[in-house]
Amino acid sequence: MSAGTVLHLSPHPDDEAIGAPATLMALRDEGWRVVNLACGLGAPAQHQRREAELREACRRAGFELLLPDPLPRIERGRDRAPARAELAVAIDAALAEIGPDVVVAPSPQDVHPTHELVGAVAGEALAAAGDEAPRLWHWSLWGPPPRPTFATGFGQERLEEILFALAAHRGELERVDYARLVRARAEAAACLAPELLGGFGSAAAADDAPYAELLAEASP
Repeated sequence: MSAGTVLHLSPHPDDEAIGAPATLMALRDEGWRVVNLACGLGAPAQHQRREAELREACRRAGFELLLPDPLPRIERGRDRAPARAELAVAIDAALAEIGPDVVVAPSPQDVHPTHELVGAVAGEALAAAGDEAPRLWHWSLWGPPPRPTFATGFGQERLEEILFALAAHRGELERVDYARLVRARAEAAACLAPELLGGFGSAAAADDAPYAELLAEASP
């Protein structure tokens, strides 16, 4: 695939460094423009801190940051109907502004309600675009991943790069050890990828990477 533009839809600050960071960084290294759309900034009282952390994380990762104006209010306890409408406006505006070749988003079955909302609205926006829609790749964090269609393998150097970007989210890392989660998930994906992609009983290649990300390309 020739270099183009990828738009990542981030339900929360830190998802750009947790959802599919190795894939985004691999595209970046191949000359792709990587734009991270912040679909929310968490609880309103934390917006200032989390925006500052997000800006630093994107700087470390080499991603552009796009903050919608106004920011969708995807808040705990708020009616989802207006939040869904605001999110749809933000995603449509980003698609029009960026013109991506690929959209990367959480799976609509990712258990976390905000992840599922972002994944569902992304699918609806691309479906409405018809034949002009960019490709859509899903990642999953909290729930069972959709049946993967490809994996991005990577090594220790890339893992350290991901963890360096993730470390910018100091406030969230005080609450949850996401670095541990990223490492464990990448190790598990490297074990799962050969069988999920090649069929159960497939042998791993001798030069398989120690870490991987599993993604699923949505059907057009």
